[in-house]
Amino acid sequence: MRIERTRGPARLAPFPVHEGLVERLLAAHASPESPRDEILAHALGCCAGYAYADLDTVATIASRVGLEECAGVRVTQVVDAMLVFSTAYLLQSRCGRVVILCYRGTEPSNLGNWLGDADVGATSMAVGGARLRVPAGFHRNVRATRWSVLQELGAALEGRSLFDPAARVDHPMEALYVTGHSLGGAMAVLFALSIMETPECRAIAERLRAVYTFGQPLTTGAPLPAAAKELGRRLHRHILPGDPVPALPPASWCRLAHLGREWRFGDGGWTEASAPVAQLKSVPRALLALAGGKSRGPSSAREHAPDRYVAALQPKDRVTELGDEV
Repeated sequence: MRIERTRGPARLAPFPVHEGLVERLLAAHASPESPRDEILAHALGCCAGYAYADLDTVATIASRVGLEECAGVRVTQVVDAMLVFSTAYLLQSRCGRVVILCYRGTEPSNLGNWLGDADVGATSMAVGGARLRVPAGFHRNVRATRWSVLQELGAALEGRSLFDPAARVDHPMEALYVTGHSLGGAMAVLFALSIMETPECRAIAERLRAVYTFGQPLTTGAPLPAAAKELGRRLHRHILPGDPVPALPPASWCRLAHLGREWRFGDGGWTEASAPVAQLKSVPRALLALAGGKSRGPSSAREHAPDRYVAALQPKDRVTELGDEV
């Protein structure tokens, strides 16, 4: 297990992208019925998109979008032979009141990571006293770093700095957001499920405001236990047209179902779907979709890329996370 720490940079024009982001994170999602917040979607989407980079880059992007001088932690566990490639980032606001937990998705050049994604054999996890069927590869990667992530969140709850655990911040953690792109989105959902109705995680679960995912594959089986349905009220899944991954893995490998609210991008921006995207039925259809075939209309793996999501989430009246005018 490897744990790294850093501090994000201070304010530098033209940043932050979102003035008052910490206050917005604290005010949003006070209840499960709270609506999706487009500013938070962009900020969390940037964190999820850049989670494929190193810790300093993630902390810099988080600071630029509005979490200025945040404390950043990267928790990494790699066990090649067990197909474990798990990376989690925790970003703590300077005041300590907000923490963002962001999971890295599948690394494009890592064959072992792809083989782990393909391990969708039946396994189950405890959720609120019930058992929920989940893909084995996704679950294994969450479990690999879960206890270290919980330790960091416990420190944040105690008002300790995640940059320097011997120091204190002004406030303990009040709001937790979990996010991720692709496999990272699946891991975000499974982590959130793992703390639901778990006695030793109660204090952390009580501070969970929302889970925002981007291009997340199918992650849970059916039927859903009550605790999973409760999380679904706080889960906002984002899907771009042409992205085939939210319809994967194919049903011939493992029958799964989406939970939470689904947001699709189109000419009118992001709108809520009336029904979740349907799971592709077979491996040939999945391969055709990834290659750019027309089994579900025009689609390709390129439409799944994190930069596509960051661009689609970008507000028209703000600079980008790179400081460019839109």
